[in-house]
Amino acid sequence: MSKYFALIPAAGTGSRIGSPMPKQYQPINGRPMLWHALKPFNLHPGIERIFVVLSPSDTWFAQMRWDEFESRLEVLRCGAESRAGSVLNGLRAIGGRVAGDDQILVHDAARPCLTLQLIDKLLAQVGDDRAGGLLAEPLADTLKRADVGGRILGTEPRDNLWRAQTPQMFHYDVLVKALAAAGDEVTDEASAVERLGLSPLLVKSDATNLKVTYPEDLHLAEAILKSR
Repeated sequence: MSKYFALIPAAGTGSRIGSPMPKQYQPINGRPMLWHALKPFNLHPGIERIFVVLSPSDTWFAQMRWDEFESRLEVLRCGAESRAGSVLNGLRAIGGRVAGDDQILVHDAARPCLTLQLIDKLLAQVGDDRAGGLLAEPLADTLKRADVGGRILGTEPRDNLWRAQTPQMFHYDVLVKALAAAGDEVTDEASAVERLGLSPLLVKSDATNLKVTYPEDLHLAEAILKSR
């Protein structure tokens, strides 16, 4: 049977957060954001190991405590300029220890509110599908297309549109092939897999699995985690 591994690219700086401290290390309820992103994978009994991909020049990680994860966490200092490059470098670094049909769950370091229930749902619904799958949320907002001056050009239909989230789960061999072919042109793993002619499964998530991008998102993530 396939084994499950988590891979979290955390080599970026997150400049839109407006702080000299990289976004993944911003404190949320007294812990780094990355700590919260790692926690559900560490608690999940089906995850064999957790790999975090850092920039070779990262000095922040070593300044913080990660004791809770020591038995399952491994740091890979092979991050690249792009997310796709970091994920591909990480996959190549672990290539000798995972099988081609093992499942890789790629998760954003800036999604600190993932739950065990959502991981369970992803694993159960995607199963052994060679096209893989990802958590996503159906769009509910009205979409407007704007011109360069910020004025509305038109209203876009939202039927069958989803907001992609993470984790995104794919077989190791499929994901390596897809990312190697796509280069830095893609912004998520599913986009690369789509280019192979495959159609990953959308697994319904919810808005609490948010990605922290702007300073106000930190407060929202804090509130979500405190409510649990």
